Amino acid sequence: MSNENNAPASRGAHTVEKIGGTSMSRVRELIGTILVGDRQGDALYNRAFVVSAFGGITDQLLENKKSGEAGVYALFAAADSDHAWMQTLNNVSTAMHEINGLMFEDAGDRHAADDFVRERIEGARGCLIDLQRLCSYGHFQLGAHMQTIREMLSALGEAHSAHNLTLLLRREGVNARFVDLTGWRDEAQPDLDERIQAAFAEVDISRELPIVTGYAQSRDGLMREFDRGYSEVTFASIAALTGAREAIIHKEFHLSSADPRLVGEDKVRKIGRTNYDVADQLSNMGMEAIHPKAAKKLRQADIPLRVANAFDPKDPGTLIDAEAADTAGVEIVTGLPVTTLELFEQDMVGVKGYDATALEILTRHKVRIVSKISNANSIVHHVEAPLKAIRRVERDLAKVYPSASISTQRAAIVSAIGRDLKGLRVMLRGLTALDDAGIVPNSALETGRGVDVQFVLRKEDLDAAIKALHHELIETSAKKQLRQAA
Repeated sequence: MSNENNAPASRGAHTVEKIGGTSMSRVRELIGTILVGDRQGDALYNRAFVVSAFGGITDQLLENKKSGEAGVYALFAAADSDHAWMQTLNNVSTAMHEINGLMFEDAGDRHAADDFVRERIEGARGCLIDLQRLCSYGHFQLGAHMQTIREMLSALGEAHSAHNLTLLLRREGVNARFVDLTGWRDEAQPDLDERIQAAFAEVDISRELPIVTGYAQSRDGLMREFDRGYSEVTFASIAALTGAREAIIHKEFHLSSADPRLVGEDKVRKIGRTNYDVADQLSNMGMEAIHPKAAKKLRQADIPLRVANAFDPKDPGTLIDAEAADTAGVEIVTGLPVTTLELFEQDMVGVKGYDATALEILTRHKVRIVSKISNANSIVHHVEAPLKAIRRVERDLAKVYPSASISTQRAAIVSAIGRDLKGLRVMLRGLTALDDAGIVPNSALETGRGVDVQFVLRKEDLDAAIKALHHELIETSAKKQLRQAA
């Protein structure tokens, strides 16, 4: 079906589309927009939908992505008490049943959805109890199974949402098919591609609408490499392996030149078209259009990606493909809080190994590097990680370099991103705009490739800096283009 780069032998007529958890929580609205809308007959098909868990469910199953509050997985891993993780699992079950009650007016559909939740939740509960009992013997270590537990728990959310959506669409007269990639009670251990190919082998996409779980169980374990970015990797793999005409991600907003809630809806503009290089820069800044590994799969398979607003179905959204920019310019301004980690050693100059050692320690503690810069006697990494992980990095660096000065401070990076920024003096214009806004940056970085310029500044200045840069680099530039066109 595919070559070694996942490029299909021929391109199909179908699309593979993904719905995120926030949008899934508004699933009844989706029936009227992207799922059914005014489509009839054949127009309903030649599409496959990959769905995430309903909003908040994965946080309860694993841990809260933003606050870090423990879910079932984290409580089970701590093993402080059986009651804590069991009660949280009960809370998940209650939340799923409440979703079922809101989704289904038909009693038969609601009972089918409730029975499905009960079977999956109780199956997971029994598995965890048995594993806990087994690991009470010294020959078995719980730590060896924790990754598998994380995958099993995560799969519960996607299975619930995909099964519910299938029932709902059937009630609407759509020939929907539940495609369960979670490997529930499956003794086989295929790799990801084999799992997908086996699941789609009997699907007639011209007559059926596959509703697919965002989690896919595989021999190597999706979460081991991608953690909670797994659903986008599943989505991209399906698109590549089935030879989709286009891959589409449905979000609750358009991919815009900045956050409209911050800059103002009347000031931002929809990007419309960009390329995978820009998508990668967005991902690095924590504003993921798509997971970088998922983007790689689509890029290698030569499949364009569209990011659309699920609640604005008549708008084509933003197309991400390999095209170069027609007009040079900044396309988006975004930022994120970081921690600046500086290693200063007076005797560093001319000595090899400092960079490699710092990188090894950061990698070992799973600290994500957003950007870095160095000079003769200092190395500065701008990182995104919990404080406890950064403290561990500091401790390990101090052991290796006891005479070095190691310091951290909270900061922010704001990035101006576009397909072609060469010759636009983005750094100079950006620094001037920040100065006019009374913001003094710590540093400015440019790689020379002409795709992004980064400004490092105080965390407190993050929002104001985004507004100032967006006004100068996008709003003002747009006005100039209109005047020239006139």
